[in-house]
Amino acid sequence: MLIVLATSPRVAPGLLSWPAWEALRSAAVVVAPSGHPALPALREAGIAYRIADEPPPDSGAAVVWLPMPGADPALPAGAQLLQGSADLPGAHFIDLVATMDRLRVQCPWDARQTHASLAPHLLEESYEAVEALEAGDQRALREELGDVLMQPVFHARIAAERDDGTGYTIDDVADGIAAKLVRRHPHVFGDVTVSGADEVTQNWDEIKKREKADQAERSGVPAVGQPAPSALDGVPFGQPALALAAALQRRAARAGVPEELTLPAAEPHAGARDDAGARDDAGGPDDAEGPDDAEGPDNADGPDDAGSPDIGRELFRLVAQARALGLDPEAELRAAARRYGDLVRAWERSRPPADR
Repeated sequence: MLIVLATSPRVAPGLLSWPAWEALRSAAVVVAPSGHPALPALREAGIAYRIADEPPPDSGAAVVWLPMPGADPALPAGAQLLQGSADLPGAHFIDLVATMDRLRVQCPWDARQTHASLAPHLLEESYEAVEALEAGDQRALREELGDVLMQPVFHARIAAERDDGTGYTIDDVADGIAAKLVRRHPHVFGDVTVSGADEVTQNWDEIKKREKADQAERSGVPAVGQPAPSALDGVPFGQPALALAAALQRRAARAGVPEELTLPAAEPHAGARDDAGARDDAGGPDDAEGPDDAEGPDNADGPDDAGSPDIGRELFRLVAQARALGLDPEAELRAAARRYGDLVRAWERSRPPADR
């Protein structure tokens, strides 16, 4: 009887299942192609083998054939397929990392890219994924998510080449986000009990606030002359204005900021229509956690669809009105968002220290 022993190229050679080792030990003949990565493990286990590119013809004896890992050979009639090793979920991510390593070395275009040159792609690929999601095209969404996934792999590959102490690898990136998720979900990985999603969000914000304070203390940042901690810390002001306004309002609402602060922020003030370049300055907190800490719980279900078309038409009308007045709607909304941020921080500073 012929047993075809299939193995994964993503699992270290020799890490085989117990049935696989039993089949190898009990076989009359073990056959493998030259260069098979499991050959050293077979020698170490004292299992004799023969080198051949094809399985031998059926002779009635128990024969184990080891095709190259990841190969998908035709199964001869009467042969039994035995999976000697299998991939864990996420194992194919290794293929992406290996592909990126090769492209960085062998492709002239990939080799010359920098963090700065890739920045537009990081945004563009995310927008394309959202477009596929909104269209309900799951096949396109899967493809676009792959394009998004390539971005951190590419950036980490570039960072790994640095030897000035600022470098990191994709494993460092993965370790960082995994550790963060464990820290911020003590109700899952610890002994904290929560009553629902709202308390999860509250805990998330408190844990994040402590982490920021600890990070400042470890880095030796002096408290004097530094801006006071704010509920708005970590909101990237470089994001599109509409997303920025929504993120600021969400953060402020969670911190208990009075809703009436949004009204003066929406009203223009002296200098609101100064030079567009200065007004549309994209500088601000550069937080890699994304819009409003996107990897955390933050109203993921979104608003009810009722009334959404009216809101959309009103926003569209306001854009047309701004254009008619010779104004940049993106810059106008960004200016209002910055005014709102100033109002929230002023409100935070006015509260008693015990309530902050």
